[in-house]
Amino acid sequence: MSVYIARRILATLPVMAFVMIFVFSLLYLAPGDPAAILAGDQASDTEIAAIRTQLGLDRSFPVRFLEWAGNVLQGDFGVSIFTRLPVSTMILQRIEPTLSLMVVTLVMAIGVAVPLGVVAAHNRGRLVDRVVMLIAVLGFSVPVFVIGYVLAYVLALKFHLLPVQGYTPLSEGFWPWLRNLLLPAATLAGVYVALIARITRATMLEILSEDYIRTARAKGVSERIVLFVHALRNAAVPIVTVIGLGIALMISGAVVIESVFALPGLGRLTVDSILRRDYPVIQGVILIFSFVYVLINLLIDISYTLFDPRIRY
Repeated sequence: MSVYIARRILATLPVMAFVMIFVFSLLYLAPGDPAAILAGDQASDTEIAAIRTQLGLDRSFPVRFLEWAGNVLQGDFGVSIFTRLPVSTMILQRIEPTLSLMVVTLVMAIGVAVPLGVVAAHNRGRLVDRVVMLIAVLGFSVPVFVIGYVLAYVLALKFHLLPVQGYTPLSEGFWPWLRNLLLPAATLAGVYVALIARITRATMLEILSEDYIRTARAKGVSERIVLFVHALRNAAVPIVTVIGLGIALMISGAVVIESVFALPGLGRLTVDSILRRDYPVIQGVILIFSFVYVLINLLIDISYTLFDPRIRY
């Protein structure tokens, strides 16, 4: 098992190296001269030359990359061109809303989707199963921002049950923090409820036809224990995989949701930085998102050792 984990960790190193090269290249893949774009149409040649020196564009690509990569490994992502604040400081200021949104969304999606998938598999072909599959189809079909606007109109504007925008830090109280996150989290959770529920149902249908499930039922084991202990545990590998991939894909969904509900998180920071072409901030945020994506996939691979007895080395 330890050898397997070590191999998976080592396999992530070239992936992160490639990601760092790609992220650093974003500044130079942009059309036109980045210094001229940042300086504006009215800038003089002297101002453009000063920006080129500030960005290090007057030096060779390998030298600039090695210097930037060394700084990144020390936690230094550079300085924002517009705010003049360190990019790491800006990321730390915005990371709590994004993490909070992802945690609440994940808890909501798993808490709803897994029981729905189990119940649908247990009632295959019945009305409950058809309703769950209808919910899954709607979750995949309706765009996230449409769900967000509908929920905002119904729950916030019409019935005034939840705030439509804004964020309250956790340090100011659990309920104010959660209350501001329920609406965006419910919006973002829709597609993941559909995905996890369908995978849970399909996997449970295969497990419920196994001989050991029939044996457990023949011994008089209660149906609840058969479903949620014997069957669900053996169906955990594909479910955990989908949940992990859902967490990674949730990053892209957070960009849209934070813009719709005005959450001051990393997704909103990314949009603002793209509009202002603040390349150091864009590079820092994308690198953090990429690292999280790789880390989540690594944790998924390691989790196989807990659920799949065939992986021992």
